[in-house]
Amino acid sequence: MAKTGVILILDNYNIIIAGGGTGGHLFPAIAIGEEIKERIPQAQIHFIGSDFGLEAKVFPVKDLLHTLLPIRGLQRGFSYDSLIKNLILPFRIISSLLKIRTLFKDFRPELVIGTGGYASALPLLMATMQKTSIPIILQEQNSFPGITTRWFANKANLICIAFKINDKSLKRKIVLTGNPIRNNIVLGEKSLALKEYNLDERKKTVFVFGGSQGSVFLNKSMEKIINRFNGISVQILWQTGDNEYNNYKKYMSDSIKVTPFINDMASAYALSDLVVCRSGALTLSEVTACGKPSILIPFAAAAGNHQLKNAKILYDTGASILFEEKDLNHDNLFNKINHLVNNKVKLDEMSSASKTLGKPNATKIIVDHIMEINSNV
Repeated sequence: MAKTGVILILDNYNIIIAGGGTGGHLFPAIAIGEEIKERIPQAQIHFIGSDFGLEAKVFPVKDLLHTLLPIRGLQRGFSYDSLIKNLILPFRIISSLLKIRTLFKDFRPELVIGTGGYASALPLLMATMQKTSIPIILQEQNSFPGITTRWFANKANLICIAFKINDKSLKRKIVLTGNPIRNNIVLGEKSLALKEYNLDERKKTVFVFGGSQGSVFLNKSMEKIINRFNGISVQILWQTGDNEYNNYKKYMSDSIKVTPFINDMASAYALSDLVVCRSGALTLSEVTACGKPSILIPFAAAAGNHQLKNAKILYDTGASILFEEKDLNHDNLFNKINHLVNNKVKLDEMSSASKTLGKPNATKIIVDHIMEINSNV
């Protein structure tokens, strides 16, 4: 537990929250910002993201004060396109630093919060370069710390983590809070989802999704077994992602509902008896907050294999069944789904284990700590 003293946040408190690229880094940033604004409406919060991240679409829609940087991550491929992008990366970094320097000069932040992703590293770096010390808080979503957290851990005043991290050097700075999730995620109404998707309240429901953008691997895996669910006492709600929807909408039936995107995730969770999904940090935070049993198929190419590490925490607790991509057998996947939804005792045991890991009040806890920054800063 971090040692903290109290600093009263003034009405004109200026805060920068930097993070994005993917929803896993973006939505925690927004959740933290919204909680701060709810407590202190006069606080000025400026979000920083990337021109190339999901935030470029989300920030304007939410009408959030923001700056987008011309920065993107290092490309790991060996294609001509990847090579060109990596060659111009230094120029993108310089351009971004100049933009951040101007922002710091005009906005004068008194606190910088980083939620990870390539859009957060440069604002955190700029905070460390100021003549007057600016407190830094990091919010780490995964069980294996991302590169931004590792780079700035020693400079941070506080690191809010979602899973236990065994790093003795950071022990004084770490506080276990869970991940910021949507405030209403546990308030879903099953009846709304049943009506929207025209599903049968008497049947068990399996909710399949691969994140907001879908998962090619997960979709292909489901395609191999999807017709086997017709005619049995199981129904499927399958979110494919926008890009993949046209490939799979042909499987729609009375008991199989295929949709590109789900706006009301809270009601989808409330409807589900079993969740089949990837193991991104925010997904697991929502699944456990809702106390849902799950079958997890981690994204094998995730940086540092963090999705597998996330999934093992739920597996070891008894909340989830774990299939690695390399070991996935489609018959076993179907059999496991069918077995679980027809085994109420096992589902109840997994649900109870899932609830023990859930931290539905994580956002409030994080902001509590933000308002108790070390008084010696």
